[in-house]
Amino acid sequence: MKNFALIGAAGYIAERHLKAIKETGNNLQVAFDQFDVMGRIDSYFPNAEFFLNKDTFEYYLKEQRSSNQPVDYTTICSPNFLHAEHIQLALNNQTSAICEKPLVLYPNEIEILEKTEKETGKKVFNVLQLRLHPSIIALREKILNAPKDKIYDVDLTYITSRGKWYFKSWKGDVKKSGGIATNIGIHFFDMLSWIFGEARQSKVHLFEKDKAAGFLQLKNANVRWYLSLDYNDIPNEAKGNGMRTYRSINIENEEIEFSGGFTDLHTQTYQNILSVNGFGIEEAKPCILLTHEIRNSKPLGKIGDFHPLLSN
Repeated sequence: MKNFALIGAAGYIAERHLKAIKETGNNLQVAFDQFDVMGRIDSYFPNAEFFLNKDTFEYYLKEQRSSNQPVDYTTICSPNFLHAEHIQLALNNQTSAICEKPLVLYPNEIEILEKTEKETGKKVFNVLQLRLHPSIIALREKILNAPKDKIYDVDLTYITSRGKWYFKSWKGDVKKSGGIATNIGIHFFDMLSWIFGEARQSKVHLFEKDKAAGFLQLKNANVRWYLSLDYNDIPNEAKGNGMRTYRSINIENEEIEFSGGFTDLHTQTYQNILSVNGFGIEEAKPCILLTHEIRNSKPLGKIGDFHPLLSN
């Protein structure tokens, strides 16, 4: 049984990590968050220590290092702009880090973490759960077994409607979240590059606070992508079914279905990490560089091969 610490325990995604720690037979020893409504912990680890102050939390980690129950892993579910700082905190206190997407926001932060990994001997793992989705794995196998020189035409559409709160939170601040391409798009960019190979060219047609679109040339695919937080972008048929989120990957005019099967992917992620098969900095790095390039590119407008939804 391994001992875990959890940073950002009050956040939305943290409950999936609590569940994963529990389901893999491990123990949450301590949690930290500035928000103090933490009743959810009682359903998973009622005896876990809890701190509202980062310095007190870090002091606890240091004290535990010399005890017979040191913390083995620190799970990080804090806002994107704090990931680099909190991963450093974990490594410097002799715990490996498991971090939600995006691992970090800036290329120089990757270099710092690579250096700290070597200095401390501890590892950094990123949650890239779409690589574990059965439909995505099957698609990758299909592509790997196809002719090596085939170039596929792909349309990626991901619309997840958000209310006014989103733009008043850290998520609506591009400096804190990385913007829409980083905050909601990075999993899909990682998934597509995992299937079709590394990115060779990127063009941005639109980049606004609530939507973005562009073109991505991968080794074996030309991808037109569209990301949106705007409910009005959801197709009428989906709206009629009460859906507020719509995801679609269309490959050579064939729709790839992967709307379900997400509930257990965090637990599977933990199982892989604990068996030394997790995704580390090397796997996360390409899409950190890509999304950094996207948000710093000048949008071209409706020029070239752009996503069909831009026509509207």
